Amino acid sequence: MKTMEVLQNGFAKIANTKIYEKPLSNGTINHLNLIAETEDLSSNMDPSRTFVNKVKRLIVKVGTAVVTRSDGRLALGRLGALCEQLKELNLQGYEVILVTSGAVGLGRQRLRYRRLSNSSFSDLQKPQGELDGKACAAVGQSSLMALYDTMFSQLDVTSSQLLVNDGFFSDAGFRKQLSETVTSLLDCRVIPIFNENDAVSTRKAPYEHRVQDSTGIFWDNDSLAGLLALELKADLLVLLSDVEGLYSGPPSDPNSKLIHTYINEKHKKEVTFGDKSRLGRGGMTAKVRAAVGAANAGIPVIIISGYATDNIIRVLQGEKIGTVFHKDAHLWKSLKEETAHEMAVAARNSSRRLQALKSEERREILLAVADALEKNQKLIRLENDADIDDASEAGYDKSLISRLTLKPEKISSLAKSVRVLADMEEPIGQILKRTELADDLVLEKISCPLGVLLVIFESRPDALVQIAALAIRSGNGLLLKGGKEARRSNAILHKIIASVMPDTVSGKLIGLVTSRDEIPDLLKLDDVIDLVVPRGSNKLVSQIKESTRIPVLGHADGICHIYVDKSANIDMAKHIVRDAKTDYPAACNALETLLVHKDLSSNGGLNELILELQREGVELYGGPKASAMLNISEASSLHHEYSSLACTIEIVDDVSAAINHINKHGSAHTECIVTEDSEVAETFLSQVDSAAVFHNASTRFCDGARFGLGAEVGISTSRIHARGPVGVEGLLTAKWILRGSGQVVDGDRGVKYTFKEQPLKAK
Repeated sequence: MKTMEVLQNGFAKIANTKIYEKPLSNGTINHLNLIAETEDLSSNMDPSRTFVNKVKRLIVKVGTAVVTRSDGRLALGRLGALCEQLKELNLQGYEVILVTSGAVGLGRQRLRYRRLSNSSFSDLQKPQGELDGKACAAVGQSSLMALYDTMFSQLDVTSSQLLVNDGFFSDAGFRKQLSETVTSLLDCRVIPIFNENDAVSTRKAPYEHRVQDSTGIFWDNDSLAGLLALELKADLLVLLSDVEGLYSGPPSDPNSKLIHTYINEKHKKEVTFGDKSRLGRGGMTAKVRAAVGAANAGIPVIIISGYATDNIIRVLQGEKIGTVFHKDAHLWKSLKEETAHEMAVAARNSSRRLQALKSEERREILLAVADALEKNQKLIRLENDADIDDASEAGYDKSLISRLTLKPEKISSLAKSVRVLADMEEPIGQILKRTELADDLVLEKISCPLGVLLVIFESRPDALVQIAALAIRSGNGLLLKGGKEARRSNAILHKIIASVMPDTVSGKLIGLVTSRDEIPDLLKLDDVIDLVVPRGSNKLVSQIKESTRIPVLGHADGICHIYVDKSANIDMAKHIVRDAKTDYPAACNALETLLVHKDLSSNGGLNELILELQREGVELYGGPKASAMLNISEASSLHHEYSSLACTIEIVDDVSAAINHINKHGSAHTECIVTEDSEVAETFLSQVDSAAVFHNASTRFCDGARFGLGAEVGISTSRIHARGPVGVEGLLTAKWILRGSGQVVDGDRGVKYTFKEQPLKAK
């Protein structure tokens, strides 16, 4: 059978789909209990999702748009991931019932193929009529169940099929027997799979929503799922969709926002629905109707994306994803979603309380952060491993996975860097300048925090710790938005840091933004947020700069150069070039373009440099001169950041040509000259217009920790405010304090200015 051949050929890959396996909170086990061994951290569960703690029996409805791809063929990967999740829930003791769509679409695909294979050329020239939907359902139903049976069998799970029609539910005897049968199956750890028997259905009327009692009919599998949730006394109904939840408008509309908690009285008139399902009968309108009906009857409902590999598990861990429907949602006044503005204001208020603490008290907070990181290393690794697994399965490149990984030594290094920050000189309230303006009238310029920082970063969860520690040390409020690929790692690191914040400051000092929908709102808050620091791709930085009036600090590219002069010590040059390119190729301070003096091409120096890079597996691309001379592929651009074991090489006439090349094609990040000629070196150091310029040292030294800053919030190529690695000092500004004894200006007649500089002293 054709379907079985597809399954046998494709299931090997599907069966290896790895779902993030960890105990779920079904009232007995919770993965967060691991923390209890070390730190009493508050629950990671959103308050509006606490009802999932009581869930034992749940119904999962999967729609046609999830079961099939856009071309109508089976989405085997998504189905495999779904079956993996249901297997995990089954093992954890949940009673799982599946309601599935897809039979009609699958049958239509098979019948179209059959018609095509049996048609002559002349037949195909004639208009082709639509296939009968009931025939499609009859053909597709057996194939759909064969698919589920094969997948679940590979996972050592037993499933069963139950086909129902709407008319059955008007029979009290049928409803009683249905409940008893399902209970028996669940007692045997069998997963019942429900579907409407479209092949013999007599319905022709549009869907009428009457799921509040068991006498109503259903029109699609969404309403069937709602009806079954009530009839079988489910604790939760999960509706899987092709979008992340219910939006205020069509999800394709950039102005639409995800609704986390649906309140019928509020959202019924506000929500604008898009098109119906591309393949099934329902769509979001049907899901919302079914969800409202089930919720009103006392069954909580969550609409989430069925495209993610672990969303059902995340729901049962209490994560705030998708849209919740609950009969008491209108009473959750205390659970009102915090707006972007409220989050920023809370961070500012907390920062002011942090500034009011004594220096030693702020130091103790940092030491507590370092201790908590070390004590919770197992949990951090658990969450980080899950992110790495997801990133690998999603096909992310090795450089991103490298940045994502938190090895034990990196966690230890993070804790060490936090302690270094704690032991630094107190940065707040330092007198930077002291001037006597007139007799008994003294002006002081003192250091103070910027206010509230918004840092948007990709891939690297270790950046969260560094940035948070810098914010605490500098007395700033902080809002963080990490990349989705590090979602779990960021969440647990934020949780650990927030857990050690004293009540006098509040954990809201550092806010973790979890939804991309909140970013546009945050970027509008120039009245509350004082600085935006993007850390990521050129595209990310460019988009942020174009989207906000808030000052932006950072760099778009890390196109770092090394110029090897004719007087260079070649052994030293090889050592520096190798380190700059291969020590951490994904870093923004890694070598991307190697410039070589033309004389080295004739004395063997160029060949030695090339062999050194080739021994390390570096792929070389040439500029216009080098590509012709060395017979290598020409670089697509001289302004290119590889972030991998690849490098551009170009030949230049002298130091002036090297300087011109860097200033024209570089990104003003970090540059290096290798030379024994001090005069040439000074020319390079003074004329290269970059944030960091080195002589005889690897570009990899451009780093906050290596500069002795403790850590860095990022590297700035800006020419205003901070430049280069930005540590504590870059997160401070200044204010003026004037101490007098009743002086007034009075047209400057009553004041005799002296403008005497005074020695600095502690505040």
